[in-house]
Amino acid sequence: MIAIIDYDAGNIKSVEKAISHRGGSPLTTRDPEEIRKASHVILPGVGAFGDAMEKLKAYGLIPVIKEAALSGKPFLGICLGEQLLFEGSEESPGVEGLSILKGRVVKFLPINDLKVPNIGWNSIELHNNGRLFHGIPDGEFFYFVHSYYVHADEKEIVTATIEYGVTADVSVEKGNVFATQFHPEKSSDMGMKVLDNFLAVK
Repeated sequence: MIAIIDYDAGNIKSVEKAISHRGGSPLTTRDPEEIRKASHVILPGVGAFGDAMEKLKAYGLIPVIKEAALSGKPFLGICLGEQLLFEGSEESPGVEGLSILKGRVVKFLPINDLKVPNIGWNSIELHNNGRLFHGIPDGEFFYFVHSYYVHADEKEIVTATIEYGVTADVSVEKGNVFATQFHPEKSSDMGMKVLDNFLAVK
């Protein structure tokens, strides 16, 4: 069973549908016991960093998320779910993130007429042989919707970047903790391949 953590952050149904389509058995839940029983855990999300942390706290999900991420079972953060794994965000000064990974979330600056938010398809550059990208060529396109991006302190965990005025870290992997800024569930065949690779992790 694949637990999809429900904290009212949106985008959950599309993730659930994609996991079902790839042969997984998703359960959208905020029950800590269901999350503990799951073989894989997904933290999706769209919205604001501070609001999301407030909801995770209100639902009592922070301890079980940290437990799941540190347990060794495969854990995937998507979009806002990636950002929440880090220590904090410029979007919500003073709000502490989950601090599972070291680094911060920073805002894109409108450089060279690039629009913020970054909405659409971007070509990724692969690094450090990330398992989510097994069988995926460098330079493939994935779908993004974001105004903020991760700046990871540990560059050895960065598995993909994009160029958007700056070099933005858009996928990370540390142990069995994975995260993507892009939406694999909205990224056509290559996105489905990323989900397949995640579901294959034991």
